[in-house]
Amino acid sequence: MTHFDIRPERPSDQATIRSLTEIAFSDMEYSDGDEQDVIDRLRAADALTLSLVLVESDKVVGHIAFSPAAAGDGSEPWFALGPVSVLPTHQRRGLGLALIERGLSEIKAAGALGCILLGNPELYGRFGFEVAGKNAPEGMPEEFFQVKRWRDAEPVGRFEFHGGFAGEG
Repeated sequence: MTHFDIRPERPSDQATIRSLTEIAFSDMEYSDGDEQDVIDRLRAADALTLSLVLVESDKVVGHIAFSPAAAGDGSEPWFALGPVSVLPTHQRRGLGLALIERGLSEIKAAGALGCILLGNPELYGRFGFEVAGKNAPEGMPEEFFQVKRWRDAEPVGRFEFHGGFAGEG
């Protein structure tokens, strides 16, 4: 594995993050093609709780975003993971995994009760995420909605992603 650094995004990274996210999701069959817009909307709404970039040889080649999520039972804080992007030329080298591990570690250290996402259960199961269809936001595919908890309390009710995911500010 080559040497890389993970650090918080800087204002000068924003155009690069937009571009790399668009490229990373361009060939994904499950993509709506708006992942870069989601990040921009979250940033504009001051809802990017954590935004990390992965830098290799002074070039940003990966990004991960975490934003607030609302639990149906009102418990907080909960966060949503995503999007996570790595340039196609840098995929399959563990860089996305490193971003996920670092991001989860940081939000846990900040006091998060847990994290939610919509994604591949095989991939995210490695990080302790469990399919939680009963907690899926209305209209989302229950088989891909997942929760990772750091506390014993079982979340009750449906979660909601920040409005930036649905095109709202």
